[in-house]
Amino acid sequence: MTRATKSKAGTPPAPTISAIPPADVLGRLAALKSTATPDLKQQWRELFAAEPPPYNRRFLESRLAYRIQELAYGGLKPETIQRLEALGEQLDGGNPVLRRIRGDDKPITGTRLIREYQGVEHSVTVLHDGYEYQGRPYQSLSSIARAITGTRWNGWLFFGLKNRRGTA
Repeated sequence: MTRATKSKAGTPPAPTISAIPPADVLGRLAALKSTATPDLKQQWRELFAAEPPPYNRRFLESRLAYRIQELAYGGLKPETIQRLEALGEQLDGGNPVLRRIRGDDKPITGTRLIREYQGVEHSVTVLHDGYEYQGRPYQSLSSIARAITGTRWNGWLFFGLKNRRGTA
């Protein structure tokens, strides 16, 4: 199974979107920041021939900026697209379920997490397969937080890697 979507029989061909003159690119990119959101959505309809997604303004700006440059200077070479698809297949084996799973958001191996608790500074080192605190290995930050405080804690919250609302 490849990542490229196959067109279904009976579906009309995608509308042709005219190229943007390279001389217009810088002006159009600069104008994105001051353009009203409804106008950005209209540009999306014109440049992508589809309804804009319900994402935030920043997303619309960045994707429109890429699309403007793509139409002016050309997109990725077919060889690059094929290479990216092949790499994607190696990562998930063509399984669409795996594509939806978030990658590991653990800090990079070797990172030192420092937390002061009751006037004492505690340092944790991120390992490939866990964490190290006071020369001992631990499987989770929560177990380290419990060793430090004596009570149950969300380790990510304790070490400041996640705020109280749950976003990293």
